[in-house]
Amino acid sequence: MSAPEPATDLPPFDPDRAAAYLRDGLWGSRTVGDRLRDSAERFAGRPALVTAEQRLSYRELDDATDAFAAGVLATTALRPGDRVMFSAGNVAETVVAYYGCVKAGLLPVCTLPAHGHREIGLLAEHTGARGHVVQADFGRQDLAALSATVGLDVVISLRGRLPGAVGYDEILAAGATAPARAALAAVEIDPDGLVAFQLSGGTTGLPKVAPRRHREYVHNAEAFTGPLGIGPGSVVLHVLPIMHNAGIAAAMQPAHWAGATFVLGASADAAAVFEIVHRERVTTIPLLPPAVVIRLLERAATTGEDLRPVERMLVGGQKLPAEAAARVEPVLKVPCAQMFGMAEGMFLATPPDAPGWVRERTVGTPISAGDEIRVLEIGGEDEVPDGELGELACRGPYTVPGYYRAAAHNAATFTGDGFYRTGDLAVRHVVDGRTYYAIEGRIKDVINRGAEKIHAEEVEEIVVRHPDVTTAALVAMPDPVLGERACVFLILAAGAPPLDVAGLGEFLRGEGLARYKWPERVEVVAELPLTNVGKVSKKDLRDRLAEAVSA
Repeated sequence: MSAPEPATDLPPFDPDRAAAYLRDGLWGSRTVGDRLRDSAERFAGRPALVTAEQRLSYRELDDATDAFAAGVLATTALRPGDRVMFSAGNVAETVVAYYGCVKAGLLPVCTLPAHGHREIGLLAEHTGARGHVVQADFGRQDLAALSATVGLDVVISLRGRLPGAVGYDEILAAGATAPARAALAAVEIDPDGLVAFQLSGGTTGLPKVAPRRHREYVHNAEAFTGPLGIGPGSVVLHVLPIMHNAGIAAAMQPAHWAGATFVLGASADAAAVFEIVHRERVTTIPLLPPAVVIRLLERAATTGEDLRPVERMLVGGQKLPAEAAARVEPVLKVPCAQMFGMAEGMFLATPPDAPGWVRERTVGTPISAGDEIRVLEIGGEDEVPDGELGELACRGPYTVPGYYRAAAHNAATFTGDGFYRTGDLAVRHVVDGRTYYAIEGRIKDVINRGAEKIHAEEVEEIVVRHPDVTTAALVAMPDPVLGERACVFLILAAGAPPLDVAGLGEFLRGEGLARYKWPERVEVVAELPLTNVGKVSKKDLRDRLAEAVSA
């Protein structure tokens, strides 16, 4: 095993609260791997994983993940405690590799396949990663080239061969041998130890990495099975990137803990979602961002399709516009409900028996009996009254007590008694004696593009590296489908040629910035408006942009 993390690198749960979570039965003694094995024993022959190309029963999934776990230790230099980057999409091999790494005591660093070499390189350095799982045939980015650029010690290739990589099939074959299985059986995994690293909404110069532990991650998924209303007869569909906290903690692991069939879709395209729902008789969709819901509504208006037989669908990632929320039930024929979640832990969901306006306009209630929420004065630690806007803050049995290797940031982001300041603007509503929370925006300078968070500071820092750019300010512009897109205001060097979206995009491609973060509108200006304290007034820029877009 690796040496223990210094306390400054890995903030611990408060001992008294940890003891209470154990005493109250919120935390158990099983690891994530144990929990999957439990389900395999109970639901052995039932379908566990369905993709466009494969169907695995619980017995088959458990055996494949054991084989990967044993094989990765037998065929590579990776050892329990090592970090492994993931650059892979929604295929069965990704799921097997994730659970296999967890069973082997390796720690997945859960990145998106859209991340470029900048993000992967920063995160690999920050977490001390040694391994890299790469999908060789991923269609939307050359992940093989990305892996070569990052250059980690061990590369594991899924769905194709890569130079110098250990292949997925080779790992499974090695893991089927008796010596490899015996070596795996000797691996001891501490339920208080780390299981994975999840990424906060985006990355800046210092990545914000949420270290998730076995006990709390198991509870996170168990607690979410209730709001999802799932059991062994449920069919759960997820079409967003699987190697993301939403995919793992809000969809895949809850489905597998409940003995449900987990259907992993390759695309969030509206036509594909309708097709999968009816082909697989999907009952539950744990998370769709508003952008996808709006596209489903648009297609349904044209084709007459609906989402029956879905019984429960949660919309999250950003606020669903009221007009769209009102159309979900009559058009898609599925109850409208919303949720809120974060890589740091806390999940909320609207109960199915809540009044219609609550389900349409709030994100509901926390999912665990141990969750605690405050709505604080912005910049302070006092709570605001019901109905008033403040900052959402939370703590609980699956909300991390701090980011990895970020002591200064933790001091500013967590209150003295351990509540995480989310940066989200929230209002607490009490209806018929029950408390619900509504999310009303962000405090931080973040653009929410279809539930993918873009940190303005990160993009600005890279844009100004362009030889013709002297100043850049990134702001959100309204978008009817994605909610927001990014527009950058630029001041160019004297005599520089015009710079447009395509030209800036080519530059950002070379810098390795993920494509979804590229500005989709460029405004070249002579100067930027300033506040009365001399800072760039992004409010004025957003107002100017809104006028230009409407014109």
